Amino acid sequence: MKRIVLLILISLVSQVQSQEKFTISGYAKDAKNGESLIGVTVYKKNSQIGTSTNEYGFYSLTLPKGEDTIVFSFVGYKTIMKPVDLKSNQTLSLELAEEGKELEEVVVSSEREDKNIKSMEMSVAKLDIKQIQKMPALLGEVDIIKSIQLLPGVTTVGEGASGFNVRGGNIDQNLVLMDEAPVYNSSHLFGFFSIFNPDAVKDVKLIKGGIPAQYGGRASSVLDIRMKEGNNKKMEVNGGIGSIFSRLSIEAPIFKDKASFIVAGRRSYIDVLAKPLLAQRQPGLKDAKFYFYDLTAKLNWRINDKNTVFASGYLGRDVFGAGFIFNWGNTTGTIRWNHIFNSKLFMNLTTFYSNYKYELGFKNDGNDQKFEWRSNIINYSFKPDFTYYLNSKNTIKFGAQGILYTFKPGEAVITSQNGDESNISLDDQYGVEYAGYIDNEQKLSNRFTLQYGLRWSFFNYLGKGTRYSYRDTIPNESRPLDREDSVAAGKTIAMYNTPEPRLALNYTINDKSSVKLGYNRMSQYLHIVSNTAASTPLDIYTPVTNNIKPLISDQITLGYFRNFKDNMYETSAEVYYKDLQNQLDYVDNANLLLNEYLESDLVQGKGRAYGFELYLKKAKGKLNGWVSYTLSKTERQVRGISNDEWFLSKYDRTHNVNTVLIYDLNKRFSFSANFVFQTGTPATFPTAKVEVQGYVIPYNTDNKRNNYRNTPYHRADVGVTFNLAPNNKKGRKHAIVVSVYNVYNRRNAFSIYFRNNPDYPVNTEAVRYSVVGSIIPAITYNFKF
Repeated sequence: MKRIVLLILISLVSQVQSQEKFTISGYAKDAKNGESLIGVTVYKKNSQIGTSTNEYGFYSLTLPKGEDTIVFSFVGYKTIMKPVDLKSNQTLSLELAEEGKELEEVVVSSEREDKNIKSMEMSVAKLDIKQIQKMPALLGEVDIIKSIQLLPGVTTVGEGASGFNVRGGNIDQNLVLMDEAPVYNSSHLFGFFSIFNPDAVKDVKLIKGGIPAQYGGRASSVLDIRMKEGNNKKMEVNGGIGSIFSRLSIEAPIFKDKASFIVAGRRSYIDVLAKPLLAQRQPGLKDAKFYFYDLTAKLNWRINDKNTVFASGYLGRDVFGAGFIFNWGNTTGTIRWNHIFNSKLFMNLTTFYSNYKYELGFKNDGNDQKFEWRSNIINYSFKPDFTYYLNSKNTIKFGAQGILYTFKPGEAVITSQNGDESNISLDDQYGVEYAGYIDNEQKLSNRFTLQYGLRWSFFNYLGKGTRYSYRDTIPNESRPLDREDSVAAGKTIAMYNTPEPRLALNYTINDKSSVKLGYNRMSQYLHIVSNTAASTPLDIYTPVTNNIKPLISDQITLGYFRNFKDNMYETSAEVYYKDLQNQLDYVDNANLLLNEYLESDLVQGKGRAYGFELYLKKAKGKLNGWVSYTLSKTERQVRGISNDEWFLSKYDRTHNVNTVLIYDLNKRFSFSANFVFQTGTPATFPTAKVEVQGYVIPYNTDNKRNNYRNTPYHRADVGVTFNLAPNNKKGRKHAIVVSVYNVYNRRNAFSIYFRNNPDYPVNTEAVRYSVVGSIIPAITYNFKF
């Protein structure tokens, strides 16, 4: 580890040349709305000396003294060439205008054409929000998470499941960020929709491997979603009226070119439409509640050329009730300060608040009998990040982060029919996670680029609380309690630290192809507690303790990247291997809910995931989209489970094929189609049965977990977009979107369970449970003015 730090420090004093140099820096923004542009290529004309803008549109480029021409290039925008005379450090900020192209030349990426070849990024997918909006979707509603699930290496356990799985990881192993604040449940309506309003989203980036040192805290992936800053040129209104919910966003300048805002909201109304019918058929459902809503807001203010402040927030909830109350939702708030110390040093200072909360309650209308349960996970964080542009060959990033956690696993009260209360709540848990990192991207030659760094993370599990100690026992049995010790507030119960080296290499074979290698170690200090087939809003998060160790993931990835026909086609082939230590699992018949001695039912073991991913993308022309194929295997090994042998993870899918096609017929009509095929998820089925007094009891004779698979999952969707005003010169847009989900009426099995035949109890039967079992057509009206 010391060698990695030494290499970075050496690079700070290396590259010293006798020729005098100066730095040109500034921001690149969209001329239409003032939004900062991420990934604009900035380079010296007729050379390979260049850089690109960061997440806030800032760039810095060091060049020898003298006259030069600086080129600003961004796909879909007009290229700008600026002559400069470098006699001192200069600031050059500019706005890029969209390039008016004929339909045959349509480009669907907002990246530099060969960025997939030249950049250090591998196992990274960036989705253009304009392309996402054209894809067919469930009930006609554009969805970020559903779109991500069409990428290689990304799966879900089934329809109606929250979140997503990356390269065999659990959903809690994905760091989901909304303007840098973590989101713990990214789903509405039990996974059918995500919480991200597409009208407010600016950039979507999924990192599956080769994860840079500035990211940490999760074992499998990072989903970094950046929200729009708001149009600082003029007022803009976007919205849509759909089958089950409508949305509206408003963005406008507060002070033109200086400050702007965006506010976006959504609300479902299926409860309003269905309530009269339900009340007529089932009078007891007249007061039923089932809806969701979310509100996203952001404000930015450019104080001067060196300081910009951003404030953003999100509030959303799902509410369900029919004789019970069940609701959950996220609340986040982020404040960021961009500061330019000089032409070489850029800082982003972030502080955020995140709160995921759910509630469950039952009440007997005839008396006082009721049950109430609520749970939270609350974060506060402070995070400074710095970028130092040492020279044209070295870009150094360093920073730190501290996160304060409060876990509320269960505030639960039972009230009897006589009004007597019984408090069965669990104690709150507290923890502090902090980390520091340094990372350098170094261009060794015109062909070799190396990125190396180190992140060192720490976690302190704190009181006020109880330190539980358990005795060892036979495998796959709950451990007996040995002792309980009270720990005062602020005192340490358990402490962990993990060095996390990161390494990436890009060897550019030529302008059309490259080979990339990546390695990353990730540590995760919190676990989701769930033994169901799919994650639910009731799942509890627990921190590492004196009995639960942090999850450690080591992943190595090797990839070959090649473009064809003037970057019209992008292809990649990647292989990966991921090793996991301290993978959380459960003894048979574990009691996970409102269990004070939960840790006695938890066990930890090893995991491994490996696979091969193919990806072909067409980025230009009337017809665009992608095809991907993933061949993979994900396994676990836990002492006392499945005869101590490796067994398939419930997230394992051997084959995964995704196809996305979008065809722009003309300016008025656009057609789209998706096709998905996935191997069925593993499941544990009985291998024998015993008859007792006329009833059959199934059981597993070999004690193997996940010994069978559900049937394969496959589905096709189609959609068409009809633009009502394709040539409106004022920028107004009106479109009708018609979509059909599950077009050939496939009944995919979410799970298969066994039961006794009601008529002949001695006979058993397998029952396939499907969440979506029919064709789902939808129509949506979208508008912009």
